[in-house]
Amino acid sequence: MTLKASRGARVLALFVIAATVAGCGLPRTGPNKREIYAGSVERQGNAFIVSVNDRVTRATAVVPALGFSSAFLNAGVVGSDDVRAGDVLGLTIWENVDDGLLAVAGAPATQLSEVQVDGAGFIFVPYAGRIKAAGNTPEALRRIITEKLDAQTPDPQVSVTRIAGDGSTITLMGAIGAQGVYPIERPTRTLSAMLARAGGVAIEPETAKVTVTRGKQTGTVWLTDLWENPQLDIALRPGDTIVVEQDDRSFTALGATGGQSRVKFDTQTISAIEAIAQVGGLNTGLADPTGVFVFRNEKAEIANVVLGRSDLRGDQRMVYVLDLTAPTGMFEARDFVIRDQDTVYVTEAPFVQWTKTLGALTGTANSANSVAALAGGSGG
Repeated sequence: MTLKASRGARVLALFVIAATVAGCGLPRTGPNKREIYAGSVERQGNAFIVSVNDRVTRATAVVPALGFSSAFLNAGVVGSDDVRAGDVLGLTIWENVDDGLLAVAGAPATQLSEVQVDGAGFIFVPYAGRIKAAGNTPEALRRIITEKLDAQTPDPQVSVTRIAGDGSTITLMGAIGAQGVYPIERPTRTLSAMLARAGGVAIEPETAKVTVTRGKQTGTVWLTDLWENPQLDIALRPGDTIVVEQDDRSFTALGATGGQSRVKFDTQTISAIEAIAQVGGLNTGLADPTGVFVFRNEKAEIANVVLGRSDLRGDQRMVYVLDLTAPTGMFEARDFVIRDQDTVYVTEAPFVQWTKTLGALTGTANSANSVAALAGGSGG
């Protein structure tokens, strides 16, 4: 009778220990598959849980649409030699007399190094007067000044050059070799030429974006697309602002992966399999390859296509499920596109939780036996 009572007490103790362990909760990397599915719309939750297949992959394969509008693409190349209001000109005047009107004693020529074109497009040249400069090329302006001075001094020789100024310049900012204000000149009348003039980009080209702002219009392209598509090498206009910046998209990796972190995109598109690889792959001691989840707030138009509906409005909480052990699982993970702000989560294998439970039970039972032994010893 005493032996049976002892065995019954041990069984009861094990049940108490198991209940205690279950109640305390074992350490883990996050929710398990059962808990995620419990949050589905079908179970009165607020998320649509969808298994990924070829149709879902095609419907969700949305990447950022970057490009220039027709206004940018159709703009013609600006005549680099045309003088504009705000330009700064350099004038050199030679006179064919020893004591000229403008010449300093002993100097072979007169230098007017910084003559700015005013807002109305005019410049002032001593003895030639106020001359319309805007709209003329430096060569045409040279002839006009020569004719004006010819009546004042015999056989004058004039040279006119565009220096820079704010009339035909663009502003370059961001991750560029040398930020600053650059004149639009004959070799730098297009976007790629101006980027090269400023020392090129200072970040990884694969994820570099180039944004051009012209008045109220803005256009953005990938730098690599600019290289590959000559049509995107748009003509620049005075006053353009060009900004080069790194792609700021990212995703978060959590759960039973090789690393848990927020990860920046290092290419224009990233698949689910590439996203997992970027954080060290699946943790072979923890991961359940049938439980790879992608959490996303999906636009209504895409969610309707994925779910075969037409009544959804606004962003929808979507959970996409990838089973890497399925016959086409690896192909689907390779083709499924990860987007900005996605969360990639890998669940732990059921065996892991079972092992943790056994370990906790064993440890708790050993602790209980130790306590009982101590109690028995003190009682003796």
